[in-house]
Amino acid sequence: MIDARPRSARMVSRVAHLLAAAALVCGVGLAAPAAAQVSVQPAVNAYTLTPKRIMASGAAVTGLIGAVIGGLALARAAGRIGNGNGRRWAIVALVLGPIGLVIGGLVVATADGGLGTGNGLAGGIVAMMVGLIGMALGALALSRSRRTA
Repeated sequence: MIDARPRSARMVSRVAHLLAAAALVCGVGLAAPAAAQVSVQPAVNAYTLTPKRIMASGAAVTGLIGAVIGGLALARAAGRIGNGNGRRWAIVALVLGPIGLVIGGLVVATADGGLGTGNGLAGGIVAMMVGLIGMALGALALSRSRRTA
């Protein structure tokens, strides 16, 4: 079956599906540590995937997607690629960036130990930085798309 919607609408639909999947994965990651409260944390090695590490990784990927989309929106707003002003992509970056920033902040705020303890502290810090970059790129692309329109 051929999809008659414009290409940008199909892409926004794909991004919405990615956003829903990221929210589901991170929501499960938030629920798992709350359900498994233990008084003694056993030592974990570098390759063990704990629930907080999974949540931090999901937040970092969400923020990274926001940063990449923000960069593409900025390039589109500057007229370097494609046609259009990149306003939709800038809005998507402005949605994904804060999601990564907030979930990464929650991971950092609830981390019991330092780096290497399995609490996802490093991933949460990376998620916060990448989410902030995605927000900044989205805001810059949005302001440039308004100026050129």
